[in-house]
Amino acid sequence: MGSFSVWHWIIVLVIVLLVFGTKKLRNIGSDLGGAVKGFKDGMKKEEEKPADPAIASSQIHADGKTVDVQAKDVNKA
Repeated sequence: MGSFSVWHWIIVLVIVLLVFGTKKLRNIGSDLGGAVKGFKDGMKKEEEKPADPAIASSQIHADGKTVDVQAKDVNKA
């Protein structure tokens, strides 16, 4: 594919614009950009977590409340 000239790529771009339209391509671009931004935010949140698991578990269970429940099977008729 390296043998194609600039004119070949321009023709391909024009055909893609005619098939999909500019509005649909713009929506695809914004969706892709939102996905990349969400991925980056997820990676930043992962880095902000504490490195020591003992500290993390003590922060989660600091309130000392335990909920005891008994599950019932509602599918039995």
